Parts: sequence; C-alpha cells; structure tokens
Amino acid sequence: MVDYHSTGQPYPYGGNGPGPNGDYMAQEDDWDRDLLLDPAWEKQQRKTFTAWCNSHLRKAGTQIENIDEDFRDGLKLMLLLEVISGERLPKPERGKMRVHKINNVNKALDFIASKGVKLVSIGAEEIVDGNAKMTLGMIWTIILRFAIQDISVEETSAKEGLLLWCQRKTAPYKNVNVQNFHISWKDGLAFNALIHRHRPELIEYDKLRKDDPVTNLNNAFEVAEKYLDIPKMLDAEDIVGTLRPDEKAIMTYVSCFYHAFSGAQKAETAANRICKVLAVNQENEHLMEDYEKLASDLLEWIKRTIPWLEDRSPQKTIQEMQQKLEDFRDYRRVHKPPKVQEKCQLEINFNTLQTKLRLSNRPAFMPSEGKMVSDINNGWQHLEQAEKGYEEWLLNEIRRLERLDHLAEKFRQKASIHEAWTEGKETMLKQKDYETATLSDIKALIRKHEAFESDLAAHQDRVEQIAAIAQELNELDYYDSPSVNARCQKICDQWDVLGSLTHSRREALEKTEKQLETIDELHLEYAKRAAPFNNWMESAMEDLQDMFIVHTIEEIEGLIAAHDQFKSTLPDADKEREAILGIQREAQRIADFNSIKLSGNNPYTSVTPQIINSKWERVQQLVPKRDHALLEEQSKQQSNERLRRQFATQANIVGPWIQTKMEEIGRISIEMHGTLEDQLNHLKQYEQSIVDYKPNLDLLEQQHQLIQEALIFDNKHTNYTMEHIRVGWEQLLTTIARTINEVENQILTRDAKGISQEQMQEFRASFNHFDKDHGGALGPEEFKACLISLGYDVENDRQGDAEFNRIMSVVDPNSSGTVTFQAFIDFMSHETTDTDTADQVIASFKVLAGDKNYITAEELRRELPPDQAEYCIARMASYQGSDTVPGALDYKSFSTALYGESDL
Repeated sequence: MVDYHSTGQPYPYGGNGPGPNGDYMAQEDDWDRDLLLDPAWEKQQRKTFTAWCNSHLRKAGTQIENIDEDFRDGLKLMLLLEVISGERLPKPERGKMRVHKINNVNKALDFIASKGVKLVSIGAEEIVDGNAKMTLGMIWTIILRFAIQDISVEETSAKEGLLLWCQRKTAPYKNVNVQNFHISWKDGLAFNALIHRHRPELIEYDKLRKDDPVTNLNNAFEVAEKYLDIPKMLDAEDIVGTLRPDEKAIMTYVSCFYHAFSGAQKAETAANRICKVLAVNQENEHLMEDYEKLASDLLEWIKRTIPWLEDRSPQKTIQEMQQKLEDFRDYRRVHKPPKVQEKCQLEINFNTLQTKLRLSNRPAFMPSEGKMVSDINNGWQHLEQAEKGYEEWLLNEIRRLERLDHLAEKFRQKASIHEAWTEGKETMLKQKDYETATLSDIKALIRKHEAFESDLAAHQDRVEQIAAIAQELNELDYYDSPSVNARCQKICDQWDVLGSLTHSRREALEKTEKQLETIDELHLEYAKRAAPFNNWMESAMEDLQDMFIVHTIEEIEGLIAAHDQFKSTLPDADKEREAILGIQREAQRIADFNSIKLSGNNPYTSVTPQIINSKWERVQQLVPKRDHALLEEQSKQQSNERLRRQFATQANIVGPWIQTKMEEIGRISIEMHGTLEDQLNHLKQYEQSIVDYKPNLDLLEQQHQLIQEALIFDNKHTNYTMEHIRVGWEQLLTTIARTINEVENQILTRDAKGISQEQMQEFRASFNHFDKDHGGALGPEEFKACLISLGYDVENDRQGDAEFNRIMSVVDPNSSGTVTFQAFIDFMSHETTDTDTADQVIASFKVLAGDKNYITAEELRRELPPDQAEYCIARMASYQGSDTVPGALDYKSFSTALYGESDL
C-alpha cells in the first residue's frame, strides 16, 4: 500500500515534502532514514505532534490524548484543519461505521490536497486503522504546510528559511552554532538564545552552562510555556538521551517560536516604519521652520536696508558724507556678503526641502505669504537697484561738497578783500570837505574822486564775482547758504549805496569845480598808472610763490622758459616803476618850486611810492628764489635724465648682447664641428666668456638701483627693463649649461656604447636636418622622416606604424610628443652597438668560479677590485644547489638582477 516510487527513495510518511510540487522537505541522508524506525524518535514525534495539535485544538475547546486513536474517526482531524486554516470544511458524517470514518478522513485529506500538498501512500484506511506511521506522517505534512511552508527569510523559505532565521537570531550568542534541526539543539542553549534575543528579561543567558543541557532545555521549555504560550512539546531527557534528536520534532517546536516572535517583529517593523515616516516629517518640518526663519530674517534685513540705500539726503560737510561712504563700504564688505550667502543657502534649503518632500511623497512646501523664493528675489532685486546708484551718488555728493567748500572759501576771501576795501568808503563819500576847500583842493578832490570811481569800476568785477559765487552756492544747495546770501546781500546793498554816494559827491564837486581851477594833474596821472602797476606786482608775487611739481626735464624746462620770459619783462616794468615814481617826484618838484604845501599823501590813490618800492623789492627778492628753486629742480631732472640715459645706454648694450649670445648658442648647438671634446672645450670657453661678461650686468644692476632710489618710473630711451635683462641672462646661462650637458652626455654615450666620432656627427647631422625650427627636439613626423632617412622601415602601413610606435615608446616614454637629441643618441647607440647582457655576465662569473655553478667570497676578493668584490658579496644570495659548499654564493641570480630580470 506504501508507494516509494515517486522519488526513488523511501519516504516514511507518504508525502513528497514541502516543495512547489508537494516536496515540502528535502530528503535526508541514509543515516537519517534509518533513524525513522527508532522508538525514541517515534516517542519524540508523538509527544511533539500531540502537543502541537492540542495547541490549536484547544482554541476549539477540545484536545487529543492518543494521536493514533483520536484522529481515526476524522472528526478532530477536520476540526484541526478548520482551526489552523481558518476555513470551513464539508460537514462531517456522524455515523460510527467504518465507512463514515473513512469518508471524514478523506474529506480532511482532500482539503490538504487542495492546499497544494501531494499525498502519496497515505490513505484514509491507514488513518482509520490507527497506523501510527501514516498518522504521524499526515500530521507532519500538515505541520509543514501550515506552520513551516510560509516562513520566508531573505528569499529562502520553509526549512531553509526557518534555519536561516534561527542562525540570524542566535549569531551573537556564544556556544551557539545552529547548523541543523537535530544535534545543534541538544545542549538547550539555542532555545534559550532565541528567547533571550526577543525577550531578554525572561532568560539570564550568561548563567547557563553548556555542560548542563537538561537544565538548559527545561528552562527554555518552561519559560516558553509560561510566558510565550508555547506548549511543552519535547522532553529534555528524551533529547539529551537520544544520539540524534528527531529533526521534525525540533522543527515543529522551533516553528512555534518563529510564529510567536514574528508578531513582535511585525510590530517592531511597523513601529520602525512609523518612526521613519515621523523622522522624515519632523526633519521636513524643521527645514520648513528654518526656511521661514531665514526668509523672515533676510526679508527683514532687506526691508531695513533698502530705505537706508534709497536715502539721498545730502549732508552738510565732507566729513559727514565720507562717513556715509565708509558706512556704505562697510555694508559692501562686511554686512552684505553674509546675506548673499544666506540667500544662496535659503534657495539651496528650499530646493533640498522640495526634493525631500517629493521623494517622500509629501505635498510641496508652500512658504508663508510674502516669503516665497520669488518674493526674496524681488526684494533682493529692489535692494540691488537701490544699491546700484548709491555709491555714485555718495561720490558725487563728496565732490559737490568739495567744490562747495572751495567756492565758500573763495567767496569768503573775495568778500573779505572787498569788505576791507569798502571800509570807510561811505564816510569818505559823505564828508563835506569841499565846502571849505580852495580851488586847488577842489580840483584835487575831483581828481581823487575820479580815481575812486576808477577804483570803484575796477572792483565791479569782484562784486559780480562775489554775487556769481553766491548764486552758484545756492544752486549747489550749500548748507550755509543763508549766511552767504546775507553777506552777499549786504555787499550788494553797500555797493549800491557806494554807487549812489559816488554819484552825489561827483555832482557836488562838479558844482564847485567852476570856482576852483588848480589841479594836480601829475598826482592824477600817478594814481592812474600806479594802480595797475600795483596789481601787476601783486600778481607777479603770487606767481613767483606758486608751488610746482614736475616729472620730466621737458616740464621743468617749460617752467624755466616761462620764468625767463617773465624776467625779460622786468626791465620794462622797472622803467614803468621809475616813470611812476618820476611822476611823483615831478609833482613834488613843482610843488616845491611853486611853494605849494602838499598834504603828504597823493590825494588820488593810496598806493604810495613806498608801497610800490616795497612790493618791487619783494618781487626782486622772489625772482632769485624762484630761479634757485627752478634750477634745483632742473638739476634734479637732469640727474634723473642722466640716470635714464646711463641705464638705457648700458641696457641697450647688454640686452642685444644677451640676445646675440642666445642666437649664437643656438647656431653652435646645430653647427658643431670637430670632436665632442673639442666641442665641449669650445662651449666651456664660450660659457666662460659669458661669465666674464657678468660685471656689465652688475653695473647695470647698480644703475638700476640708482634709478629706483631716484623714484624714476619710466625711461623712453630703452625698451629693456631690468627684469627683462635678468630673465634673459638666466635663460642664457641655462641654455649654455644645457648645451654643455648635452655634449657631455654624448661623450658618455659614445664612450659607453663605442660609437665613433663619425657616427656621432652623422647622427647630429641627421637630427639637425629634420629639426626645422632648431628647437633641439623633433616632433613625431620629423622623427619618422629622420628614421626613414637612416634606413628604418616605418612607412605608413600596419607593420611600419607598429615599429614606429615601439621606437616612440623607447625615445619618448613619457609621451611628451617630442624626441630630444639625447634620446635620439641613446636609441641610435642602442641600435648600432653591442651591449653586455645578463648571460655574458653569468659566463664571466663562471670563468672566475672555475666553471662552478657558484662562487665563493675568497674567489671574488682574489679576482675583483676590493670595492667591487665587497659590492658583489653584500648582494649575492647563498647558493641553494645540490653541489653547494659552505659560503657558496649564487652569481646567476645576482647577474640577472643587474639587468632587472629578477629581484636581488
């Protein structure tokens, strides 16, 4: 009745085990199958399966006592399936006859088969007959399908999934190594570890001992039954007393732990998911709050700053405006940069927040009204607009205030001069001296009045200038315009009064002029000529004391020429002075001659001969001082010009000399003749001639130092600067040194490779022929042409390109794109000369060793120079051959290492 042919191996319970086609359990080895008939094994399964069934049947208010007998009528079997599946089975038959029992059992088996379980060799008759083996097999199939099949851990399921779950959970615990469902559980530590991993408060794991398995097992069974509602399905003594506990009993019991703890794990997973969601939400809220705060602070700063930048209220003084300018520059340097960073960070935070919200399926963040990024950008643009013209306005205001200060000072000076001139003029014009004067006095008064009118007319320009300056100060919004206007108005009113008084006095004098005829024409002429001459002297003194700043000889010569022109007018001026003084002397002579008593001063002018002489003497004193100052400056500029010319002369010699030498070196390196030693000697002599020229450079440095000390910054006499000369000199020394080094390397190459002088010259000629730009290096195409000219087959085909690429890898290992002459010589010497090889050196050592495969230190010291012998002894490894003797050294490995074929 039992069919084992479905798998080719006996399956004791008649099922195919838990797989996609009913193969729920992988087949065990032969030793495992032999155990199936062990009474101890059957006892464990009976107890375990009975306890498992009762753990479910008690939910329906019943249980079984004997697993063989209690399922025979099929009633409790159908009830068990309904409890564990949660589904309703067909209504059972209540009859007591065998056929009723078979029908009930078949209904249960049909239900099991409907769940994808293929039952083989298990029939209702065996169950009804109380076949223990078939009954246990059926229960095991139910356990596999409803308790173990749905276990899944990391893409593994059923037994493998349950085993992986146990391994993961017990991994951190010492003395626990779960590899199976039998002997791995005998010491009881694995059961205790599972409980402690999930409920550490129930087990004191550190107090358990591996050598006390019964205590361990009982502890785990009791705790599971008491706290985890897992019935005791196993006996500690049965497990310990069995060589290999029953795997299915252990799996059944362990699956109860999995299901007991899976609910807690799901709750933990759910809690973690909620925490993760809440953490994301909290982080997003924090970012939103940060954005709102940063946006509020930035907008508040913009709101405070814009009115300040838009404030164009002018200040009264330059100092106040300069302070505003400094405040603005502090704003640009100190206050604004952090805000620019804040704005950038704000936009970054906003974009980051929106990205996080989008990735976490949250709605997009909408900032508070007025705090959108666009609002901040609009505010920032307003700020930039306000800032745009603020600095220019500040600078214009400072320039305006500077001009205002200048105009105000000019106004005060001219007003003071005018007020000083008008002082007493009203009193003079109001006096009635003409009423008691003689005719000559009247005429004198008339002449004096005419002179005053001339002076008054001369001062008309000053008054108009004062009024114009006041008008400009008003137009430029000068802060002290009221006082300026008051003073200007006072001057203008006084000027009108003076004009009116002058007119009135003239009428009075003309009225009495008919009665008086005596007039001192000479005094009048004196006054008319003395006034402009006095003004000329005042202007001359002002010009002679004027400061000057020049930078070139042309500028000082222009000033000297202007001064010489001024001095050329002095004789005529002296004649004018003598003529004016002559008029005064003539008037005095006439008065003396006619016994006329003069009042002393010229009645027509206040410019006395003493004043004229005093000012003329001052002019005479200032002229030589001006001469001296101009000559000093001329001497300084001439000295500077000499320094310029001196440096230029030397630089115009040294610069071309260096350039010529550079060109000569280029030609020498290309057109070398004679032996390499001759070329080397010639180059060293040439180098010495360059070094001997160094004093000329030192002299130029000294001249440059003088120019720097004299603060001379330009030199039109030369295009060479000291920096150009220094760079050229350094390039010259470097070039000649590099050229000498190339010849020395060529000599070393020739001597080492045995290249003849004719070959070296041929190589040089070939290289120079293709070095079209005389740069000392060949490009790839130039180098290929050179190789072709020397007979190399590197034409443009696959084989030729491969050969050329090989050669390029040798001469240009760094892939610089150029081939130097030294690299070319090295390549050609390697191609045209013989070189020592490792085999040749090994053969040489073998000769010294007397044809042995090793050599001794004594032989090396006898045959080689001391330093080379010690060099070899220090680096040769001990010989390891079968014919070795004490102290034997391996010269073969040493020789190959010399050529890089192995390590020392």
